[in-house]
This record gives sequence, structure tokens and C-alpha cells, in this order.
Amino acid sequence: MNQITYHIKPRLTKIELPSKLGFGTIFTDHIFEMDYNPLDGWHNFAIKPVENLSVHPAAVFLHYGQSIFEGLKAFRTNSGEVVLFRPETHLKRMNNSARRICMPEIDDAFVLEALKELISIEQDWIPTGIGESLYIRPIMFGNDELLGVHPSKSYKFIIMLSPVGAYYPEGFKPVKILMQNDYVRAVRKGIGEAKTAGNYSASLLATEIANKLGYTQVLWLDGVEQKYLEEVGTMNIFVEFEDEIATPKLTGSILPGVTRASVIQLLKDKGLPITERLISTDEFIKAYENGKLKGVFGTGTAAIISPVAEVTFKEKKMIINNGEAGKLAVELFNEITEIQKGIAQDKHGWIAKVPHEVAV
Repeated sequence: MNQITYHIKPRLTKIELPSKLGFGTIFTDHIFEMDYNPLDGWHNFAIKPVENLSVHPAAVFLHYGQSIFEGLKAFRTNSGEVVLFRPETHLKRMNNSARRICMPEIDDAFVLEALKELISIEQDWIPTGIGESLYIRPIMFGNDELLGVHPSKSYKFIIMLSPVGAYYPEGFKPVKILMQNDYVRAVRKGIGEAKTAGNYSASLLATEIANKLGYTQVLWLDGVEQKYLEEVGTMNIFVEFEDEIATPKLTGSILPGVTRASVIQLLKDKGLPITERLISTDEFIKAYENGKLKGVFGTGTAAIISPVAEVTFKEKKMIINNGEAGKLAVELFNEITEIQKGIAQDKHGWIAKVPHEVAV
């Protein structure tokens, strides 16, 4: 049986969070950590104070990008309970990423219990303002000291926690996006479906260009024909046509988003026509010109729902829903946040409760 060692550093001062938290700039006092090698498997299970890592300059992940991560959230409900949103699905996706990048899988049931223990210890860091949450970042990387293109044999797994503010601090604001055909993020049969470092470094230049032109995100096209919609920024995308809601199907180059899957289920619950299929730029533009494009929104853990106000492709500007958030996007955002905060019924078993007691 896996045993966690606890090294808890008493906090001498009260936790005081700033009024504006931002995203990923503040970290709690402790992390969960474990190590892997072929002889011992996963071992050295510990909850310990945050400290800087000491790695050799030849560590595999620094040179060859053998690194994966996840992102999920914990919330304090209106009744005071601490809950996680779909943690099993996130950890299952992390194992999918591990297999794709030749890394060892984690015991997701054990890691979930370790995560709950960590959050129990750090629960005073959970902010309670509107739209605020405790962001959870599990990460795994290969740390063999080796200058050679081979999978590492040793690995480190860490879970860190960060209190974060509302994604839209000034309200539910639609964004402007640039449909990109000069660069691609991923190709089918590549690593686009894995949440790995390389996917994000591949997106930086095009995103930087879009930001300088006044756009919030990039709408990526497929890497082969460059004619099919794939993802928007680091989110999945949904398009509301006149008689159908469509989202790009998972072809291997698109990350299988947990929020994406949640939205698909909620749309089915509403009896709305939701289709996973290829969506071409020609179809998108034609629907816009014919008045049959009713809305566009992105989905992801950080924003939950991100409505799109404007899409530009080859200097053609398309204003979506008069630049305002669509009714469906607002409804979905409210539904998911109400489930997370314990206001709405959790019909699909998406919520996992975190015990208040700390089993140290």
C-alpha cells in the first residue's frame, strides 16, 4: 500500500490573498511529490513544503521536452464544502498523455486521494470570491541525466496549487480571435492530443503575433490542409449554426477537453443538436455571410466558456452576434459554475468532495 510521508511546515501568519489574484502567480505552501524508476516503480510519496528543484543540466525534459501536465480546479461551495470538478477525467487524460510521450502511468485512484489530502492541508488558500478557485497543476517530467534522444527511465511527478481569480475580472467579455493559416499547432497522429510542453511552445509565436494585432487568441486550423477549424488558443471551440451546434471532432491533433466533454453532455441534456465533425473555413465564412452563424465560443478549464465577438481570416472581419456573448454561451457558463459551487444538481457525478479532516 502506498504510504504518504508528511512534512508540514506550520504557517506562522494568516493567509492574506490579494483582492486581484490573477492567474498562476501565487502558490500555496505545500506540494505533493513522487518519483519513478524501473526498479521501484512510483515511490517517495510525500506532501512537503514548496522548494526549488535541483536538476542536472542534462535532464531529459530540458532537452527533449518529455514533460506533461494537467490543469483542474477545486472550489468552496456555497455551503462551505471543498470540491473538485471531474478530477478522475483529468487524471485519466494525464495517463493518455503519458502513454503518448513514453512516460509511466500514474495510479490515478491513489493520486486522487493524495490530491485530496494536499487540498485538505491547503484548504485555507481556496478563495471564495465570484469566479475564484484553487487551480491545480499536476506535472510529470523525465529527469535522466542523458544527452541522447531516448525516453527517460526516471521521472518526477508533482502537484502544485495556485489560488486564481476570475478569468473575466471585468465581466463575461467576448474576445477577438485571429484565424491562423501561417502557422500550425499540431498535426494528426502527432502529439496534439497530449497535454505536453511541446504543444504549447508551438503556439507561442502565432499567439504573440495575434496579440500584437489586437487579438486575444488564435483560431488554429488543421496542420495538413489548413482548411478545418481545430482549437482556439488553448481551448476547444464550438460553433452555433442556425440548425446545429458543432465542434471539431477529435482527430488526434486536438486536446480532448474536459470542459468540452461537459458542454457536449449539457447540450445533449437540453435536447440540442450537437455534432462532432470537421468544420471548414469555407463553411464557417459562408454561414456568416448567409446569416446562419449564430455564435462561437471556446471551452476550457481556466475560462470555462469564452464567447467570441470577432473572427478575422485573411483580413476578413466577421462580427459574431453583434460582438456580444450569446445566450447559449452564458447559459452554459452559468450551468457549469453553478454545479461547481454546489448551487445546481450534479446529475452526472462530476463533483468529488474533499474531506475536511487531514490524515497526517
